[in-house]
Amino acid sequence: VWANSCCSHPLYSESERDTKDAKGVKRAAIRKLNQELGIPESQVSINDFHFITKMIYSSRMNAEWIEREIDHILMIKADVDVEINQNEVSEIRWVTHDELEEMLVADVQGDGEIAPWFRCIASRLMNSDWWEAVGDESRMAKLVDNEIHDMGDVSHMLTYSEGAGLSISIQEVKPLVESRISDSLCAARHSRLSDAMMHLIQGGGKRLRATLPWLVGKAVGDSHSGLLDIGAAIEIVHNFTLVHDDIMDDDDTRRGLNAVHIEYGLPTAINAGDAMLAIAFERLVSAKGLDNKDVAAMVNRLAWMVRRVSEGQQLDIEFEDRIAVSEEDYFEMIEGKTAVMFLTCAEIGSRMSGADDETIQCMADWGLAVGLCFQLMDDLIDVLSDSDTLGKPAGSDLAQGKRTLMVIHALSQEDSQSQRDLLAVLGKGESATQQEIDIGLKALDDLGSIQYARERAEMYHSNAHAQLDRLPQSPALIALRELTDYQLKRIS
Repeated sequence: VWANSCCSHPLYSESERDTKDAKGVKRAAIRKLNQELGIPESQVSINDFHFITKMIYSSRMNAEWIEREIDHILMIKADVDVEINQNEVSEIRWVTHDELEEMLVADVQGDGEIAPWFRCIASRLMNSDWWEAVGDESRMAKLVDNEIHDMGDVSHMLTYSEGAGLSISIQEVKPLVESRISDSLCAARHSRLSDAMMHLIQGGGKRLRATLPWLVGKAVGDSHSGLLDIGAAIEIVHNFTLVHDDIMDDDDTRRGLNAVHIEYGLPTAINAGDAMLAIAFERLVSAKGLDNKDVAAMVNRLAWMVRRVSEGQQLDIEFEDRIAVSEEDYFEMIEGKTAVMFLTCAEIGSRMSGADDETIQCMADWGLAVGLCFQLMDDLIDVLSDSDTLGKPAGSDLAQGKRTLMVIHALSQEDSQSQRDLLAVLGKGESATQQEIDIGLKALDDLGSIQYARERAEMYHSNAHAQLDRLPQSPALIALRELTDYQLKRIS
């Protein structure tokens, strides 16, 4: 792997922790130039080094190993004697500006490839000004920008990178997203309001939506921390909908905890949901990497998502009092209530990573298919899992009268004892006994409605994979593949 002349991790010592004029990292560079290249310390004075800038990046080798660094980039011109340390370096090469450009755009001749971190330096930071400034202290001083350049995840730049699955990929950035969420929600002046907004967040959650913009950005473009800001905004919106959903559905529990309106009272729960929606937009417009010219479009897109979610929820509410609900009505409802959030995460994630229009549309189509499959499988999980697994009573959707695809399919068939068993419990609410619910669930199975819903879920599952098949191979696709399979595997 071809890289810059020297890569050094400063030691945790007083000398190398000295931040004044970057003296600590300069001393580390002197130490490591000697260790790696055998350059005598007497030939490189600390005053010969010029600090230029910093960058932050992550690069994953496989599921076990990942490198995450903030790097200080130094420039030096010196006449030195080189005696490479074979334990550290196998080969060195002196290159001109043009020769380096050739190495960056073409396959490296012979063994090796360009290291991801050095490719970031050479192709995204180092320009002709750097080369022209070599040896000129005043011109080198003008190159200092006092920034930390966010390179995001650069694993795709390493040909033998294997990537990692969904769980590890989420865990990589989940704490970073959650810290953004808590910073936003805990900024309220009233502690009880903050506590109510944080209640479901602190109760856990997979954070699929929160990390999805980052996962998509890694797969199709240049990832950066702004994708985590976007994910935090969408996750806050998601939890806002859960607070109000539990009120509208009269559900007492969520994720094994009291619902917010049970824990803090109905007025505070409604107020907390309202505040979360406003805070989500605050987080959105402050996202790093979001150009001012793009703010209006992003706000409009997130507002469109919230409106579509509300429309889907309204249909869900109305369906409980309607006997005649068509499959078309149902899919319009779940597209708004669930799928549009996945669509928006994937679309905005790819757009903010710099993907082209065709790729953005591909990822939006993928997000829609995943979201539809997700909701269908969520309905199936409600009838096929036990209460402990769900964190709420099994079959509660049936007792509440929710018009899932299974119920719509069952009611569209000819009159039968199974259909009458279903109608006996459908919408009965809290007065329904567990025995009645179990009979209703069996009726769904006997009528073939559970299998029918599963087949539709599998169709969207296949459609989602077909969209991923259109993308160039990348280590980051492993996580997106597993996310596509996530819900299906829960009841396979």
